[in-house]
Amino acid sequence: MGQQEETWRRGFSRREALCGLATFLASSPLLHAQRDPWPLGDHRRMLGFNEMLTAFDFEPVFRANVPLSVYDYTAHGTDSEFTLRRNRDVFDWVELVSGGGVNPDQVDTSTTVLGVPLKNPIMVAPTARQRDLHPDGELGMYRAATTTDSAMIVSDNSSFPFPRIADAAEGPLWYQLYASQDIEANRQPLADGQAAGAQTIVVTIDQQTSLYDRSAHDFHLGGAVRGPRQRRETSNPYGVGEGRLWYEWKLFDDLRALVDVPILAKGILTGEGAKKCLDHGVEGIVVSNHGGRAIDYGPSTLEVLEEVVEAVNGRVPVLIDSGFRRGSDVLKALALGADAVCLGRAARWGLGAFGEQGAQKVIEIIHAELVHAMAAAGCRDIQSIDRSIVRTNFA
Repeated sequence: MGQQEETWRRGFSRREALCGLATFLASSPLLHAQRDPWPLGDHRRMLGFNEMLTAFDFEPVFRANVPLSVYDYTAHGTDSEFTLRRNRDVFDWVELVSGGGVNPDQVDTSTTVLGVPLKNPIMVAPTARQRDLHPDGELGMYRAATTTDSAMIVSDNSSFPFPRIADAAEGPLWYQLYASQDIEANRQPLADGQAAGAQTIVVTIDQQTSLYDRSAHDFHLGGAVRGPRQRRETSNPYGVGEGRLWYEWKLFDDLRALVDVPILAKGILTGEGAKKCLDHGVEGIVVSNHGGRAIDYGPSTLEVLEEVVEAVNGRVPVLIDSGFRRGSDVLKALALGADAVCLGRAARWGLGAFGEQGAQKVIEIIHAELVHAMAAAGCRDIQSIDRSIVRTNFA
């Protein structure tokens, strides 16, 4: 066989060439011939603002809007994220029982917490660095909370000084503190917060031993380039920051001399802890596991809520956060004894997705869901919500 014949033998046949061309054309996205591997592949666009029906609808838009590092900071929890997942799983273990429906138009969600009248029992939880989500940051979040007649707790790690946030609106505003071991170091921030109108001081005590660290690429935000968050330098081999592992109950005794408004303890998960708070003059409890970011393999907040409520026995209000996304979630917590529910990630999704209007709409959606859940359960007002409307089967 000659060289020409050998080339023909090893080369493409016309049929093979045509099959290759057909394969190439069939795979071209321009011809819409290849199936999208994701479910509902024909619906590739994000939902618009007016199409948002639940808080969950905001998360994909939020994720698309912000750098990966910002999304990860909001979305993830500590270590294996068992507690993060459990915070959502727990709502499947609490059933709502209808007591005969009432007209939603007749449902009244107004309540009072620490003597402050609130039009609904939904609050915005303290979460850090909200300007990373949207240029308005805490200013927009506070305006959204005020517009929806909700109270907001401002994080100690906020993007703006507390007095500037307080000037952005006129609704109920609380201040969350990560206390310094040097008590005098707490004096100025507490004085500034109270002077700006903080109605309560919420002291976080549930992040003593956790380490949350996920590396991220540099990203551009708000006109400035931010680098990846660096792991804190510590003197111990566990990566635990120096600001942890020193808390003692006497902290509340020491802080009382610096505070003229009610003090709440945030991060209580046991009845024993709640009683200790009362022994040291704490005037309110926030049942919280820091949204699954405090310690892994801890309980969800909803499953320990009744234990804390029973220990408190009505002496101080009990609030709760961690995992709340729906109005029915809120109703379940109220039925198990909570006085109010704080939204963390859900509110951040709204702010990151559509700014102030997005945060406002998330709260409005969850409030509307609460109204309808109360109506279905036969509860005309907050005072009529009790344990009889739920059945629990905690795993």
